Amino acid sequence: MARHVSRKPKPDKTCLTCGRPFQWRKKWESVWDEVKYCSERCRRSKLVQSPSSTSAARSR
Repeated sequence: MARHVSRKPKPDKTCLTCGRPFQWRKKWESVWDEVKYCSERCRRSKLVQSPSSTSAARSR
C-alpha cells in the first residue's frame, strides 16, 4: 500500500525582468534569497534604465 506524503508548497517569486512568476528550484536552495530572475536570459537582459527614464516612458 502506497503512502501519500504531503509536501510543503515551494515558494514563488516574480522575475524582475519579464514579470512572470517562477518557482523554487533545488539548485537555488542555498541562495534563494538572492535569486531575482527566472532565467539566464532575463538576468542578462535586466533593466538597466534609471527610475526617472522608466516613469517617463510609462506616461507616454
